[in-house]
Amino acid sequence: MSIDEIFRLFLERGASLYFGERVTQTEHALQCAALAERERAGADLIAAALLHDIGHLLHALPEDIAERGIDSRHEAWGAAWLAGYFGPAVVDPIRMHVAAKRYLCATEPAYMASLSAASRLSLDLQGGPFSPTELAAFEQEPHFRSALALRRWDDAAKVPGLALPGLEHYRSILDSVWMAQG
Repeated sequence: MSIDEIFRLFLERGASLYFGERVTQTEHALQCAALAERERAGADLIAAALLHDIGHLLHALPEDIAERGIDSRHEAWGAAWLAGYFGPAVVDPIRMHVAAKRYLCATEPAYMASLSAASRLSLDLQGGPFSPTELAAFEQEPHFRSALALRRWDDAAKVPGLALPGLEHYRSILDSVWMAQG
């Protein structure tokens, strides 16, 4: 895999709508990364923000999978696909961004009320709010705070028509955290 292959995946599949939202997969990824940049996140977390939903681009499931009662487990697919090329500071927040939603729903009552209809539907498929045992286990993860930050950007990155830099803007950031040896 290469950064060019990642960008090609966005070009080939990223124009589809982001499940239940009014932005495309690519628009959502770019908005999420821009929010991370705006908050002066490090390169690892900006890369995670850009790539957090890459798992959606790896499968050929339809946009209405949640309505069909299917959890694509996109966070696991994406993290596994990226794991050989990026370190834990990139991959772990991606792997944990769905868990972060479950955590926030359990710890912040207003958070769950703020979720979009699509996010509430997928939350049910993903196991609902965490139990106290799940909360404690999540807090033991080394990158749990990064996953929480990523989750908040993920939730905010759904603004139709927002003008942002394209994928190439993030090439140098991805290069800086790329671990694979040619």
